Amino acid sequence: MNIKFISDLHLTPERPDIVRAFSSFMQEQASQSDALYILGDFFEYWVGDDAMEPFHHDIAHQLRAYTDSGKPLFLMAGNRDFAIGKDFLRMTGATWLNDPCVIDLNGETVLLMHGDLLCTGDQQYLRYRKVIRNPLVLGILRLTPRSYRKKLAQKLRSNSKKAKSTKSLAIMDVAPKEVVRLMEKYQVKTLIHGHTHRPNTHEVALTSGTGKRIVLGDWDRQGWVLTSNESGLKMDAFEIQSDPHQIVS
Repeated sequence: MNIKFISDLHLTPERPDIVRAFSSFMQEQASQSDALYILGDFFEYWVGDDAMEPFHHDIAHQLRAYTDSGKPLFLMAGNRDFAIGKDFLRMTGATWLNDPCVIDLNGETVLLMHGDLLCTGDQQYLRYRKVIRNPLVLGILRLTPRSYRKKLAQKLRSNSKKAKSTKSLAIMDVAPKEVVRLMEKYQVKTLIHGHTHRPNTHEVALTSGTGKRIVLGDWDRQGWVLTSNESGLKMDAFEIQSDPHQIVS
């Protein structure tokens, strides 16, 4: 089977070049696949299914066209779009993936994650994550006006950028011990995740032998796609064409 994995597209109307690249990907690559996995941060932010705008509906329609063709689509939340709800899943026909989760990938048991849970050095973020994803907190937020949620999302994005500028790269990257702990907990030799925006394949020393950690790349100047087929796992990158009408400051 030909299975595609992508993550960290951070889709937003502010980046029409990435939106166009995604549309091309769906038409040219995803259409030739047997299944598609999106491992978080598909959108730059998500303030609720009830706050979807024409931009979001257009993306949803593209995903629906994929699932209507009879192909399974799997969606995992990221740190940016964790508030995606059941309405969006119904609209797109996507299947929700818990983080972490284990799948059978062409005969091999593989662990899938977004990746933020692996960054155990960033305790400040992990505390925030635990609070903001509490079902009670999410339920209260969904009751607030959409205008308030949008302003809150913008504030959180701004705060996140400021926080990253003061944190070391080591703190924001995955903790090797946590990688080993989870891979051994789930008894896998392959882990696939995104989040760190550092596409690569790393060897992992496990008690059962050598494993591998595959990091999906974010979509910015390049788009990254991991493909699994009878030949194995292969990461490919393609250039994202800039928008000729976009004003660059």
